Amino acid sequence: VPVEGSHWLSMREVVEMLRQKGHEVVVVAPEVSLHIKPSKNLVMKMHSVPFTEEDMEEVYEAFLQIPFEEGSFLEKIPKVNEIMKRFGDMSAASCQHLLQNKELIRYLEETKF
Repeated sequence: VPVEGSHWLSMREVVEMLRQKGHEVVVVAPEVSLHIKPSKNLVMKMHSVPFTEEDMEEVYEAFLQIPFEEGSFLEKIPKVNEIMKRFGDMSAASCQHLLQNKELIRYLEETKF
């Protein structure tokens, strides 16, 4: 169950190596993601989330722009905190939707995920 961003980018290599060694790999991921995309080499189980790709891009773009904004480091801290809160809220909502997806949870239980 990867997390968006660098967590997935690092995990993807491990997943690919496991698959090459003959393991069946199942990736459980949100339908809306910037980096976690379906692949013909992996079994992907997607779950819905209450936000759009545009919402996610907005949060990432805002985070990436902070270093280039005018102001001192201390003035930027509240902006970073707000963006991290938004990202945390999106992550929590994604987890809630995963756990509320009875069909997907049943599949995971039946396959001893």
